[in-house]
This record gives sequence, structure tokens and C-alpha cells, in this order.
Amino acid sequence: MKLIHTIAGLQTVLAQEKGAKKSIGFVPTMGALHPGHIELVKRAVAGNDVSVVSIFVNPNQFNNPDDLLNYPRTLAADCERLEAAAADIAFVPEVEEIYPEPDRRRFHFGSLETVMEGRFRPGHFNGVAQVVSRLFDIVKPDRAYFGEKDFQQLAIVRALVEQLALGIEIVACPIVREEGGLAMSSRNARLTATQRERAACIFKTLSESDALRGSLSVRALEQWVVSRINAVAGLEVEYFDIVDGCTLQPLNGWADTNCPVGCIAVYAGDVRLIDNIVYGKNPVSIF
Repeated sequence: MKLIHTIAGLQTVLAQEKGAKKSIGFVPTMGALHPGHIELVKRAVAGNDVSVVSIFVNPNQFNNPDDLLNYPRTLAADCERLEAAAADIAFVPEVEEIYPEPDRRRFHFGSLETVMEGRFRPGHFNGVAQVVSRLFDIVKPDRAYFGEKDFQQLAIVRALVEQLALGIEIVACPIVREEGGLAMSSRNARLTATQRERAACIFKTLSESDALRGSLSVRALEQWVVSRINAVAGLEVEYFDIVDGCTLQPLNGWADTNCPVGCIAVYAGDVRLIDNIVYGKNPVSIF
């Protein structure tokens, strides 16, 4: 595996590969890689001639400076995992390489960015769009791989590709979970053993809520999920919204969509966890 730190170095290598008509698969990450990331990498390796994985902690998408400061950085271990997954290139730039000047671009995604994460993390998706568009411009992949845990982000990235007419295929990959059901996330490394055990109730509660759709209204089911999770010591729901899986707009009733998705953010201490459930369907079928 090649470890490359500069744009010029990466583009020199990729120009040779593209000149040989090789397809490029790309996995953008912020590092602290876990098995969920590695599944994305394996998909990129299997589906393309050349696989590129970026490791870049993007300061523009953090609302909370402490969250940026505390974000885990494990480059040596990340590179070992990428080697084991047969990735071809790890692109690990410094902030100055990605942003030689402040990025003042403003993206607009309409109602996709004003709900859920957008409501509680203003500016977050603009930061995501800045870095993803920058990386796409650098790598110019044929396909890019994203996990479905970040459900709203996936919708934003799809909208970004359409807005900029990039012609990149966005491949959505199912959530990878720990043994207890907790969605894998780099932030899980900050959980204590007790917090991790308690946080397993998030997906357990979401799964149980699927069976209640026939007997509860949308609002009642939202309240049921929130109260169940808030009853667990040390957990606090920031939001739980049942939305249309395509528009991300809140549902008034189950008949409003044929693709209802429940999206949730929960604090376990000061660690913020997100998850989602696609009601009545396999998540892969949405995308």
C-alpha cells in the first residue's frame, strides 16, 4: 500500500492508473478506523481496479471545538488495517494541503439540511460538502463508498454529486454493528465499558419499535422510543425523528411514505451516537 501525503503525489500516481484505464474506488474517512470502515474499503477493493482511502479529520464539519480536539487519531493502526484490507493507497493530507486558503463556499441542500443533524449541528453539512467536494476533485473517483449509519449525510452527498454534475457513483453500504447491536463508530472508542453496554439499548429499542408500527401513530412511536432510551441511566436522546427515507422530512402519518426511516442521536455521557432504522425493509433496498 502506498502512503501519500500530498495532492501532487496522489494525482501523479492516479494519472498513471487512469491512463491505463483502471477504475478508481474511493473511501473518505476521518481515521480511527473500525470494522465498519473496513467493510467500505473491502467493497472499494472488490469493485474497482484501484482503491484509495483518505484519512483526514475535517475541521470544517465540527461545531464543537472540544469534539474536534477529542476526535481519536490512530494513524499507525489505521494503516495496518488498510494494508490488511488490501487497500492500494492511503491519502493522509495535512489541513493546509486540503485548505491552502479558507474554504468560504456555501452549499445549499434545501430541506435536506435543516432537519435532524442540521437542526442540532448548524453548518455541519456545509463542512461535509466542502471536504467531500474537495476530495472528489482531487481523487476524481469512479465510485465512492459511504456507510448508511450517517443516513442524512449520505443523502447530502448524493445531492452534492447531482448539484455539481460529478458523475460519481455513490455506493451505500449497510451499517456494521458491534456484538451487542451498537452501530460501529470511531466515537465508540471514547465510551466506558458501562456506557457501551447501556448504549446497546439504542438499536434494541429501534428494532422493537418496528413491531409497534401497526398499533401506534408516528408521534406516539417517537415518544415511546425516546422514553425507553431516556429511562436508561446515562443516556439522553437529542432527537428521534421518523422521516421519509428520500426527502428526510418528518412524517405526520404512516401513509405519508412507503419508506419510513427512524433517525436518532443519543448522548452517552459526552459521547454523541447516531443510528437509524429503515422500518419494514432491508436498508440496502432504499438506495
